[in-house]
Amino acid sequence: MRRSRIITLLIVFALIGIQFIEVDRSNPPVTSDLQASMEVKNVLKDACYDCHSNETKWPWYSKVAPVSFFISNHVVEGREHLNFSTWGRMYSQKQGEYKKEIWEEIEKNEMPLSHYIWMHPKANLTLDQRQLIKRWALGEKY
Repeated sequence: MRRSRIITLLIVFALIGIQFIEVDRSNPPVTSDLQASMEVKNVLKDACYDCHSNETKWPWYSKVAPVSFFISNHVVEGREHLNFSTWGRMYSQKQGEYKKEIWEEIEKNEMPLSHYIWMHPKANLTLDQRQLIKRWALGEKY
């Protein structure tokens, strides 16, 4: 019994202690944002911008470890892969490649991530929103 109390206390102290570890929750300036219709941009803002732009909305739980470590890391990786806040600095050919990749990820239901949708229901794309993004990504009229 004494041993389990010591283990429990160690876990509690560890959980309290990791709260003091700071993680990066910064939002660098938007330097060259995506230029698209408001309709497309609103869908992308609801479903993608928290991880793929410098306009992340950091929820309260992003300040609670160990969840904060996961969220911060996810945002850093998301911005490294695709950052809508620097979209305009890409060559148009690269933008076209990213558009196709965006559509492929949405079509395969790989993006937005299911755990993100669970916490952000507006990110759960409707059929109409999916078709809008598809037309945008393929360069069709929308």
